Amino acid sequence: MVIGTPAPFVSAFVEAVDDAMREHHPRHTMSATQRAWLAFCITAVLVTNSMCWARFERASLGTYALAALSWMFRHSKMPWDHLLVASGRVILRHHGLTSGNLVIDDTDNPRSKSAKALAYLYKLRDTESGGYLWGQSLGFLVVVTPKISIPVGVVFYQPAPEISAWYRTDKTLKKQGVPPKQRPRKPAPNPQYPTKEQLALRLLETFKAQHPDVRIHAVMADALYGTATFVDGASALLRGVQVLSHIRSNQNIRVGKRDQHVADYFATHPGTPYPIRIRGGDEVVAMVGSARLYVCAHKTKRFIVAIKYEEEETYRYLIASDLSWRTLDIVQGHTLRWLVEVFIQDWKSYEGWSQLTKQPGDEGARHSVILSLLVDHSLFLHPDQQRQLKNNLPAYTVGSLRAHVQVECLVEVIDDLVSSNNPQEKLKRFTQALHEVFAFGRSKKHMIQRQLGRLEPTPSLKYRAHEVMRTTPVMST
Repeated sequence: MVIGTPAPFVSAFVEAVDDAMREHHPRHTMSATQRAWLAFCITAVLVTNSMCWARFERASLGTYALAALSWMFRHSKMPWDHLLVASGRVILRHHGLTSGNLVIDDTDNPRSKSAKALAYLYKLRDTESGGYLWGQSLGFLVVVTPKISIPVGVVFYQPAPEISAWYRTDKTLKKQGVPPKQRPRKPAPNPQYPTKEQLALRLLETFKAQHPDVRIHAVMADALYGTATFVDGASALLRGVQVLSHIRSNQNIRVGKRDQHVADYFATHPGTPYPIRIRGGDEVVAMVGSARLYVCAHKTKRFIVAIKYEEEETYRYLIASDLSWRTLDIVQGHTLRWLVEVFIQDWKSYEGWSQLTKQPGDEGARHSVILSLLVDHSLFLHPDQQRQLKNNLPAYTVGSLRAHVQVECLVEVIDDLVSSNNPQEKLKRFTQALHEVFAFGRSKKHMIQRQLGRLEPTPSLKYRAHEVMRTTPVMST
């Protein structure tokens, strides 16, 4: 695919983002060159599905040089820290959105073992194979509104090296049968390497400061964030908002004066079938039980909901910080958490960063992720997408929108070629540019112009081979 000029809706999006930054931070604005560069890069990501300057250069047929694109990314004083914030404000204001729910999740992105220059790399646990792989871990904050779901925050996670080393040592000593008292103590937390819970709370705090006018109904997260630190911290940050998460089946709760596991309690208090709408769509029947119980680890009462869908054999257990919600409201609200999974799948498949990105260093990693998320935001200003949302119709998928952008860019190039004053001359230059950019590469598979070597027997060595075979002892069978 080729690019003539940035897509018109992308250019309009970049101008709107610049106006939003100018409104809140007059000093943090973009020059005309920076706006043109950003509009082209967003369009190039949509067309090539990568974060690669070489591919961008080929897609533009050499109009934008690799070195120039890379220099702008590295050295231009682009207000990166304000771009995503301003973009979120543009989308929320454009579609008249003033309330929603916040969903938090993290994802791992595998990388090559040879990619040493990339930032935030560490050894990840591979759930499919049970082994380990080299990669990066990112946490996302997504706001789910009555119309759309958009990413509003991202952060990289990396464990503290000393704690990772302690885990490896402790695991080895544990296998050797060394008692806990004789094993090294766990190192103190390193503030330079915050935990995933701490990073999630920072995302919530940042969102509150950047979007004070957006009313939040609930915060949703998976089992990793079902701790007292996160639940109480998130609720306090957003003025007592509901926080929904999971707890383990062996979590201790107190019933009267006796402690028992959550699973044991609901085994004697089975649920009843209820119809539930999954994310406001299809209706299913699930077994649901609930109780307001004292959770020992949280040192307070939580609303605990046991739920089991028809195809499941065991219950899963949800917790809610606000005890005044109804059971079915908690269950149906928590189904919205799956939407962050859909966003992550779209982001990895269609928005460039996970497909091919080679920007090294801390700034290279963070800025390229921001650029990728701006791609996601820009699609909400695509004319076809705006028409759907304005008429209260289902929004189009990222994959289908990206395919349309590719076609639109190609048609724009052809239209410019046909409508020129001298189409034959312009076609000649266009063809020449195609051949220069998409030059032939020399194959290393074939041996032409290489030394193949002498691959045949030597007559003078035949007698030697005969002597060797004659003196070789016969092996008995």
